[in-house]
Formats: sequence, C-alpha cells, structure tokens
Amino acid sequence: MMVPLLLIPFLLLFASIGEADYMAYKDATKPVEVRVKDLLGRMTLAEKIGQMTQIERLVATPDVLKNYYIGSILSGGGSVPKEQATAADWVNMVNEFQKACLSTRLGIPMIYGIDAVHGHNNVYNATIFPHNVGLGATRDPDLVKRIGAATALEVRATGIPYAFAPCIAVCRDARWGRCYESYSEDHKVVQAMTEIIPGLQGDVPANYTVGYPYVAGKNNVAACAKHFVGDGGTQSGINENNTIIDRQGLLGIHMPAYLNSLAKSVSTVMISYSSWNGVKMHANGDLITGYLKKQLRFKGFTISDWEGIDRITSPPGSNYTYSVEASIRAGIDMVMVPNNYDMFINDLTNLVNLNVIPMSRINDAVRRILRVKFVMGLFENPLTDRSLADQIGKKEHRDLAREAVRKSLVLLKNGKSSYDKPVLPLPKKASKILVAGTHADNLGYQCGGWTIEWQGKSGRITSGTTILDAIRATVDPSTDIVFAEDPDADFVKNGNFSYAIVVVGEHPYVETSGDSQNLTLPDPGPSTIQTVCGAAKCVVVLITGRPVVIEPYVSTIDALVAAWLPGSEGQGVTDVLFGDYGFTGKLSRTWFKSVNQLPMNVGDPNYDPLYPFGFGLTTKPRNS
Repeated sequence: MMVPLLLIPFLLLFASIGEADYMAYKDATKPVEVRVKDLLGRMTLAEKIGQMTQIERLVATPDVLKNYYIGSILSGGGSVPKEQATAADWVNMVNEFQKACLSTRLGIPMIYGIDAVHGHNNVYNATIFPHNVGLGATRDPDLVKRIGAATALEVRATGIPYAFAPCIAVCRDARWGRCYESYSEDHKVVQAMTEIIPGLQGDVPANYTVGYPYVAGKNNVAACAKHFVGDGGTQSGINENNTIIDRQGLLGIHMPAYLNSLAKSVSTVMISYSSWNGVKMHANGDLITGYLKKQLRFKGFTISDWEGIDRITSPPGSNYTYSVEASIRAGIDMVMVPNNYDMFINDLTNLVNLNVIPMSRINDAVRRILRVKFVMGLFENPLTDRSLADQIGKKEHRDLAREAVRKSLVLLKNGKSSYDKPVLPLPKKASKILVAGTHADNLGYQCGGWTIEWQGKSGRITSGTTILDAIRATVDPSTDIVFAEDPDADFVKNGNFSYAIVVVGEHPYVETSGDSQNLTLPDPGPSTIQTVCGAAKCVVVLITGRPVVIEPYVSTIDALVAAWLPGSEGQGVTDVLFGDYGFTGKLSRTWFKSVNQLPMNVGDPNYDPLYPFGFGLTTKPRNS
C-alpha cells in the first residue's frame, strides 16, 4: 500500500517519539553492558553520586532515599528492624526502602547489604555456623560452599541480596581481634575456602569472564571479598594498624585468595582499614586501581569499610574533604558512609564541580555499581520473594551447621601420656558426670562476636543448642549429669564423678575490642581447669576464636579439644566427644607455647609451637 506523502513526516515524528521513550536499561533482553551504558548516559551528577553512597538503615527515610538518590543501605552489626525481628519484619522494612528508591526519576533499585559472616548472624532464629577459624580446621571446601548456599537462602529470606562476606584475611598473629574471621595463617587454606563464594553467588557458567561479577538468581546473594589487602598482617596483630611487608610478601601471602575470588566472579571487594607500609589502604590507588582493577581486571565494585574513608586521617574525620578526595581518586566506588551522607555527597559534588575529581572516575564507579545491580537481576526483581521466609534456621541448615562443628573440632590431647588409654570418645553410660565451665551453657559465648549484636552477647541470645543441652540429649538416660559452672575442689573430689567435661573460653568480641597482647583465658577459666582436672578425669573443651595460653595447664588435662566458636549447634561437639563421629579437624593456626613467640607461623625459622599447624589427633567412631 502506498503511504501518502503528507503522512510521512507524521510517521517519522511518531517513530522518533517511540525511540525517545524506549529505555534500553529497562530491557532485560539487552546485554548488561548495553543497559549500563544507557542508564549511565541518562544520569545527572546527583544521581551518580547517590549511587556511590551507602547509608545505615537508621538514617534511611523515604525522603532521604528519594532526595539523594541513595544507591545502597546497610545494617551495621546488630542493626535490626526490632528485637527478635521475623523474616516478615525484615522484608517489610527492606521493601519500603526499595519502593522509595524505585519512585525516583530513573527508578534505580538500591542494594541492601549486611554482615552475614557465619550464617545470617544478625537475625534472630537464623542458623549460626562456626566462625571461619573453625571452618579452616575442617579443610573441607565443599562444606564451606554448602554453608555459603545455605547462608544465601537465609539472607534472601529477609529481603537482602548482598552479604559482606567472605573475610579472606590471612591472620598472621593471633593477637589480632579479627583472627577468628580468618580461615588460616596459611594462604593456601584461605584460597581453598574461597569456595564459599560460588556457594553464596552460585556456580559461575563455563567460559565466564574472570573478574566479571556474577549472581545466579533470587536464591543467591552478591558476595564481598574483604578486607583488601593485608588486614591480617598488621604489626603485633593490632587492628586497623600497619602491615609492614615488601611487595613480594604482600602478593605472596595476603593477595592470593583475591585471585581465587576473582576467578569465582566475586561481585564486590571491601577495602581494609589497615595500612601497607604506612599508606592507608583506603587511599592506596596503586593497589585498588593499579593492581585490583587494571592488572587483575576486576569489574565489580569496591566498597569502603564502615567510616573507612574517615580513618584516612588522624584523628578520623579531621579533614573529611581530603578523605573523600583521596578515597575516590584511589578507586573506591561505593562509600559506606554510613551516617553523615549529606556531608559526603556535598563534598564529593564540590570536588567534581571543581574538577578535582574527574567525571571519568565518577562514571567508572557508577558503571561498576550498576553492572552488579543488573547482573544480579535487581532491576527485574527489586522486591522480595516472600516464599523464602521458611529458610531462616531450617532443619537442613542446622544439620549442616552441626556437620561443620563436628568437622571443625581439633583434638589436641587424648590421654595424660602416650601410654595411657585414650579418654575420648567418652562413654554415654556412666553413673555420674560433671559438666563445668562458664561456656558449657552459654549460647552467646558459643557463637562469639558478630552474633545478634555487633560485639556478641552472653546468654540465650537466639535459638540453638548449648553444649550442656547437647550432653543432656546425648548421654544415656540413666547417667546423672551434674552442672556446676565453677565448682570448688572439695565438690569435685567428693562428687565421685566418672569423668568431667570442662567448657571454658573467651568472651565474645569484635574487631579492636578483641585485640589482646596476652591471650590468656578470662577468669575463672584457668582455675576451673585446675580445680576440676586436679580431682577428676577431665576433658577440656576450649571455646575460643584463636589459640590461647593453655601450655601451663596441659599436664593436668586428660583430653583437650579446640572447638573454636562453633555457633548455634552444640550437638556437633557431643557428636564427636561421645564417638558417634570421629575427630578429623586439623589446626589452621599454629598453637604457641607463649605469646612471646608471636608472630609465629608455619615455615618460620625457629618454629617451636606447642601444637604445630596441621596438627590434630584422630579417633574412630564407636560403631566403626
């Protein structure tokens, strides 16, 4: 059919209007890079800087999210919608925030992040897995991958698509307060445990580009390799301090796990508070831009730590404008502000308008953030799938955590001497047994820091099984169990106990509050060991985030077990103590004789530990 000449201009006009209305970034059939380019080209400076801003949920309101075009929200440790919040409470909160972000001109969804570092640890009733130091002792990457997948489901159940995990620090000094967040002093063990990343994010397809972010779908979360780089190598184990090591040492010890993480398409990398040879990592453009982004070709986004840019200066925040400039120029893409967002946004806007920070740097940051959001399907599915609510603390996940506890336990001693009959496994049937120690019936102590609250907490802080609960569920019904947290010597001597189980350890701590120059067990732990083991056959179970001073007491102990920070499933401990399963764990850290030996790591000259890296006695299950 012939089109009248008079109609052609109108048809062309309608066609151009249609093309103008078409937004490629909203078209899920388009390649990610096409969508990123299209959206970036539509954004104002204010919208771009908003994407680079991550704020705490406590300062997030619908107006703030809309007016500042905020790109990300987080829950800091212990920051929850309400005490004992349910999955529905979390989902409702996240969805309300998301709806505000979607109502902006371009409708860019925010990404909500949270520290899910041993399970979904801020959430009441969630499964709490052993901390990384224990998982390192399992030497089981497949187990860690399954833990990643279970954690992703529980995180998604609360409407959150982004976990600040894993910590791939190589802790070289047990005096560091974050040593329990590290899988091992040996980078090869840490490298193997990056298998948690495909657990969290999903298996990367064949021939996928190394360093390009990947999230499989709605059952997975974006992961975050942290803290780049050298966080575990600071002088004297002082948190956020200076890692003094040459480039070869940095690349040989602290960097290898990042290469594995990028090979597994980790979506984000968090920068470390620490310094390398005096240069703050948050201002280290050589390593963030030069090495991570250019040499390793990382295509996801980098994120600061909590107020990480503030701490570029001493005292923190003393020249905030400089901190903004130094961190953004160094290559940080998203800043965990988390509270003073207006100051951050104003300073960064001014720095761009004054041409101090080039627009190319802003575009690079936003391009990376949008890339991750598109890759993970956040534009197609910005609101939560409520069907996952039953994933929180489900039996299959608790069974997995129990398996992890079993495999993480390291048997350090089994009999007063090599001539003695092994004490473990213990008989389930005995006339009377004593359970003692501050940590025997304390779920909060058993879980450690980063549990319900940032610093952790004492008592029944969530759902789970204490070691005393587990003993009661395991022994024969005819066995009389006596629990005395700190019994005196006469009580033990006159108790006629078949054996005693003493459970002692560290109190929960996080970050700098956990730094310790003496690494002694808190009172009354040492006296409980000496009192009970001096009067009865005893098994000592240590609940600690790292090796501690134990050498003075070893001779009085019949059997010694390192249980690390096992989490919510105490029956994993009794599974092995009573012989349903054998001990298989191997030390992922060197156990020193004296703190004066520290730092001391496997391969060092004059290596003279109490128990060497890789040590762990084994037992067979009773029925084998």
